[in-house]
Amino acid sequence: MKELSKASVARHRIGEESEGQRIDNFLVRICKGVPKSHIYRIVRSGEVRVNSRRVAPDYRLQLDDEVRVPPIQVLVANPASVPPGREFPVVFEDDALLAIDKPAGTAVHGGSGVSFGVIEQLRRQRPQAKLLELAHRLDRETSGLLLIAKKRSALTALHDFFREGRIEKRYLALVKGRWMEPLRHIKLSLHKYLTEEGERRVSVSAEGKAAHSIVRLVARWQNFSLVEVELKTGRTHQIRVHLTHLGYPLCGDDKYGDFALNKVLQKQGLARMFLHAESLAMDHPLTGERIELKAPLPADLTSFLDRLEQNEKREYGSTLPISRL
Repeated sequence: MKELSKASVARHRIGEESEGQRIDNFLVRICKGVPKSHIYRIVRSGEVRVNSRRVAPDYRLQLDDEVRVPPIQVLVANPASVPPGREFPVVFEDDALLAIDKPAGTAVHGGSGVSFGVIEQLRRQRPQAKLLELAHRLDRETSGLLLIAKKRSALTALHDFFREGRIEKRYLALVKGRWMEPLRHIKLSLHKYLTEEGERRVSVSAEGKAAHSIVRLVARWQNFSLVEVELKTGRTHQIRVHLTHLGYPLCGDDKYGDFALNKVLQKQGLARMFLHAESLAMDHPLTGERIELKAPLPADLTSFLDRLEQNEKREYGSTLPISRL
């Protein structure tokens, strides 16, 4: 059971980590457990004040603003639901940005049946951090590079970068079938929809949003191919849907893949979807300095490739060498 705890009047001085954020979003972040409907009510009623004045929910906070938050009831979670603190492998970090190597099987945030994810665990592990916010998303089963902003200005810039296609993202994927082209541009629009069970799915559709993937061949065997996919857009499930639509489903994909093959591969040691966010390149959101980050393929995936290589050589005697790994 969750319990209600009544807070007292609180006053918050706005620092650079919250500068430019909307007041409603700021209150959602600091008032854990308070419904959004209640937050909007206390803002519109004037119970929340900024510099002793009423403001609208879309007011953007300025440096050194003083925000008065009235006493409100907040939900206090059971100890069992409090996320454990956890550090993740750090690929890059400075005072504005954190890049980690996210393990497969860990959601980036809580929700949809998941109590907590990477961001909640990081906040718990780093209570001194003024701001930790996801700059983008990775599917739960996808491993690899994940960007987290430590300053509001960095977060805003990163959102702009992703929207404008100014961040170069490359993934490694193992697919069923023999991919024959050294390089191919896939430009197929994608449409999001919900199944009868309420699950989110994506399909190729002319009515969807434009999506662009660039696929490069890395290695090829008789029945499988390892490809590198560069995303020029960041649509939901883009890599999985583009490749499946062309007849090359990702190995281990439980939404769009070859389910019978997945069962066989699981017995052979592939316990999850073979998709890894390997590299990322961009200008630093605040300094403009060029940053190139890389997360090596995890041990479980490299071990599976080694077994695949050995099996193919034993059965067929030849394979296209894996030159990049």
